[in-house]
Amino acid sequence: MLYKAYEIQRSMLNAGSAMASMTADMLADPRNPWASFGGTQMMASALEVFAHAAAPRGKPAFGIKIIHVDGTPHAVNETVEIQQAFGNLRKFTHEGLPADAPRLLIVAPMSGHYATLLRGTVERMLERCVVYITDWADAKYVPLHEGRFDLDEYIDYIIGYLEHIGPGAHMMAVCQPSVPALAATGVMAVREHPCRPVTLTMMGGPIDTRESPTAVNDHAITKPFVWFKHNVITTVPANYPGAGRQVYPGFVQLASFMSMNLGSHMNAHYGLFKHLVQGDGESADATKTFYDEYRAVCDMTAEFYLQTVDVVFQQHLLPKGELVHRGILVDLAAIKDTAILCIEGERDDISGIGQTKAALKVTPNLPEKLKKYHLAPEVGHYGIFNGSRWRTTIAPVVEGWIRSNSAARKLSVVA
Repeated sequence: MLYKAYEIQRSMLNAGSAMASMTADMLADPRNPWASFGGTQMMASALEVFAHAAAPRGKPAFGIKIIHVDGTPHAVNETVEIQQAFGNLRKFTHEGLPADAPRLLIVAPMSGHYATLLRGTVERMLERCVVYITDWADAKYVPLHEGRFDLDEYIDYIIGYLEHIGPGAHMMAVCQPSVPALAATGVMAVREHPCRPVTLTMMGGPIDTRESPTAVNDHAITKPFVWFKHNVITTVPANYPGAGRQVYPGFVQLASFMSMNLGSHMNAHYGLFKHLVQGDGESADATKTFYDEYRAVCDMTAEFYLQTVDVVFQQHLLPKGELVHRGILVDLAAIKDTAILCIEGERDDISGIGQTKAALKVTPNLPEKLKKYHLAPEVGHYGIFNGSRWRTTIAPVVEGWIRSNSAARKLSVVA
């Protein structure tokens, strides 16, 4: 009933959004004799804010057409390298990259938003690297006959993508995928897989949520596992290709995120209203662009969501050395030559300080010279991988780590 009720509400809001947008345009039209009056402008702005907030949103495009490197523009080439039921592997490159440019796999979070949330991450790393990214599917569009998708499949997808990219690749995991990315590295290390990553960068990831627990962590442990199963899992309705599939809906995740910082979101929309009244279109567009991406949400399979709650947030199996993949214990002690960089934000309210850094503790056989920790001052969760501080202070750390360890790996292979 939850999904059906949401669909009814969404249909009503879609109609309301269209009406509000049309009315706002009429009120603001210069041919309207009342358009110049302050009351009319305020009403038009209020209707535009409502129309934008209630508008339907599908999957955004990456839309990276041109990239500037050292002041020189280059056309970006985007291709789909692998197509699979629960996610595609996308590749970004440009003609300004040298033939030996590092190849970087960015593992996007499967946490209710599309991979395009990392558009800024891709854009910045594309300056010096050939970038691949996991473009996860919206579970409501995956037919039931495609089977299930849980943490085991997630790890298998990562390994498969690294195999496709080939030996010598680097990997970056943003937030939630830090756990499966580290696990995949451990699985590949045990096998001495030639395609195991040269470096693994983890940013704001919940490796060990017992460290500096946040409100998100508290929510996951204060309720029993069965509560999540009975209260946030629902069935995809018949009007989607994935009809009948059990999912954790994206709209529930969005509501959770919005409620965590409700005051900030209300102030942002009030700011949008003031910008519209003042005719500050540039500032208004910036707010709209952010929320266009933020409100574009997708569903996760129930089995993946529930397993993540259980394994990552409640039982902490990976840092305790008890995580099992395909019936075999994941041995992080086998990681001996993948250089690990852990990045955290000082003001991160999703993954607390120390949760990502824990990866350096649970890899005992990795030499200290292959471990690095970076705490970004005055940076929140989103700012770790997007925005000005990401571009100017955090990305250079990642680039330097990739560059130095690429050279070290080449030297060791030659030796």
